[in-house]
Amino acid sequence: MKTLSFLNDHKDSAWNIFITQVERVLPHLGELEYWANTLMRPKRALIVDIPLEMDDGSVKHFEGYRVQHNLSRGPGKGGVRYHPDVTLEEVMALSAWMTVKCAALNLPFGGAKGGIRVNPASLTTKELERLTRRYTSEIGLIIGPQQDIPAPDVGTNAQVMAWMMDTYSMNVGATTTGVVTGKPVHLGGSLGRVKATGRGVYVTGLRAAERLGMSIHNARIGVQGFGNVGSVAAQLFASKGAKIIAVQDHSATLVNENGIDVDALIAWQQRNGEIRGFSDAGQLESEAFWTLSYEIVIPAALEGQITAARAEQLSCQLILEGANGPTVPQADDILHERGITVLPDVICNAGGVTVSYFEWVQDFSSFYWSEEEIYQKLDAIILRAFDDVWQKSEQLGVPLRTAAYAIACERILSARVDRGIYP
Repeated sequence: MKTLSFLNDHKDSAWNIFITQVERVLPHLGELEYWANTLMRPKRALIVDIPLEMDDGSVKHFEGYRVQHNLSRGPGKGGVRYHPDVTLEEVMALSAWMTVKCAALNLPFGGAKGGIRVNPASLTTKELERLTRRYTSEIGLIIGPQQDIPAPDVGTNAQVMAWMMDTYSMNVGATTTGVVTGKPVHLGGSLGRVKATGRGVYVTGLRAAERLGMSIHNARIGVQGFGNVGSVAAQLFASKGAKIIAVQDHSATLVNENGIDVDALIAWQQRNGEIRGFSDAGQLESEAFWTLSYEIVIPAALEGQITAARAEQLSCQLILEGANGPTVPQADDILHERGITVLPDVICNAGGVTVSYFEWVQDFSSFYWSEEEIYQKLDAIILRAFDDVWQKSEQLGVPLRTAAYAIACERILSARVDRGIYP
């Protein structure tokens, strides 16, 4: 069954992309295929109305979501997205990718995700706080340190997590730092969390390049999306001698064949909120980003960016999926046929959820690790998962994404079998 009845039936919709990815792994699941339908529908989906009193005294209504896709291996884990294009279907798909990601990394979590259809830039700080607190109260009946642990995502940050933690704590009558991750460090957050996802892209990218016999020194890299993930990955690759020749965000597509000064671009973006106007690079039309010649491309924006048409045009050896679901299934097939290696999101960008796991553990114990210890633990977990996926890919003769899903789905469905059905 490819869709649920209330969902968009477009083949490249986020939910259908996930379903297609699951269907491709079914032949490799053996007897566990019998239970695969449990992956094709979320366990729980909550839609909430969020009335918000604006600073001018008017009241606006926003729609929010929290979806728990699968909890067989532990409490739900997944971010909260504030974006004008958020839909229930998108949140369902993101929660499902979190299920697979946590299982592929062998973290003791299930998959969840949340979101509000809103442009956070259109709200004042006080309006954003009131929106966050009301949303947290509305979803409070299904979140908690042992139930479902939100984290930052597109349009949210450590401050939003602090408001969520405080609201939940006030409602239960006790400070509960473990209800969210990605908090400020002084409120129980973990060192290394902000850069964790971008670092994961970098660390797994280095290992993939090594397996492919690629040199990172002078490698030409294009980065789509220049938030926490794209900017950190770009900075780390540049420090290794790579040339970041193109960067794209919502405002502009920048190119410099000699390599963009990443530190200067980050400083410009922090001052201006976008990359447009940066003087040390030329500007192209957005679609031209996909036609340049690279060694590595890092899609680190939103899902569905690498379409079949763009896959036909891409000139690179390696794609590192910094975003969730950036490559549609038809594009996956084209890239595979063309010999372009795709390191899938469920491994490549899993640094964030891994350090979120560390934060959750630290909150329970009230004992905190140094940044160096965090990075050592992160690298060990994410590289072990990478090696397992690479080995499975070679064993089954399938692309890395199918191999990652084979490992993850086996773990998820084995837990489903052993737990049984209640009542």
